[in-house]
Amino acid sequence: MHRDTAVQPWLAHFSDPEAVRHYADGPPRFVPGFADLHRMTRILLAEQVAQDARVLVLGAGGGLELKALAEAEPRWSFVGVDPALAMLKLAEQTLGPFNARVELQQGYIDDAPDGPFDAATCLLTFHFLDADERRRTAREIHRRLRPGAPFVVAHSSFPQADAERARWLSRYAAYAIASGADPDLANNARAAVDANLNLFSPEQDAQILREAGFRDVELFYAAFTWRGWLANA
Repeated sequence: MHRDTAVQPWLAHFSDPEAVRHYADGPPRFVPGFADLHRMTRILLAEQVAQDARVLVLGAGGGLELKALAEAEPRWSFVGVDPALAMLKLAEQTLGPFNARVELQQGYIDDAPDGPFDAATCLLTFHFLDADERRRTAREIHRRLRPGAPFVVAHSSFPQADAERARWLSRYAAYAIASGADPDLANNARAAVDANLNLFSPEQDAQILREAGFRDVELFYAAFTWRGWLANA
């Protein structure tokens, strides 16, 4: 992510104390298999990295995936980057004793250390970026990875033809409601996603990764409006 292209009102939302306070309740209700996505991410990275791997986590605010990865892999260390200071403070609280193995950095991909890292993740983040910035950010992640290092990325990605887009967005809201979200909140989230997120088809998203230099781009996660890929630098 780059300072000049962070999408509003999302950054303001992630700086709002009330939104931050309730953040952890949201992803499990809106993202099918949210905890399983974290488990799969750890499994995919562990296939290729050493036990003492250093992992870059872009979009680390809240600390949920950092905690899941640190808990499962006691020798991995992490650099977590996020533009929202309030979310990084929440990550510190979430991580608790795991903070000893995590360096948190406020900012965007350009503020991340050069590495080289053994692996990287970017979960529920790329949909805030337009195509050019998404491609540039992916290139900057690629540049910070060791040759062949794994990268796991997952975000909102589904067919974008008008009728298909509307149908899938309705399913996005319906899933959240079925998972316990307040109907008004879910429908407001649907409208905000429709109006403000940069959404592409899974085929376009995979191509962006290839254009950024990643190879062996492989879909591993598909759940309603969400997709996840494993790729290698």
